[in-house]
Amino acid sequence: MNNWIRVCALDEIAPQGSRVVASTQGDIALFRTADDQVFGLHDKCPHKGGPLSQGIVHGETVTCPLHGLKINLKDGGAVAPDKGCAKRFAARLEGGVVWLQLS
Repeated sequence: MNNWIRVCALDEIAPQGSRVVASTQGDIALFRTADDQVFGLHDKCPHKGGPLSQGIVHGETVTCPLHGLKINLKDGGAVAPDKGCAKRFAARLEGGVVWLQLS
């Protein structure tokens, strides 16, 4: 499993919640949607640097807690009319375990 790290069990992340993973590339927010999909984004809003991990997850979007910027969890792009992009990290769920790719 090239550059993949085991992070936690899925049930350690609340539905529509997040968990922060420290890395050499900065903090990474892992998000869990209501239907148990997992996504990884740099834990920094492209607008003013707010902690996306503290935002509200709705569908496949997270809303920054500071100024309401909406970020698509699939690609890290801001939802129009907002602008900007948060770095995306590949995440996957396998057998109830969340994995994160750091390459």
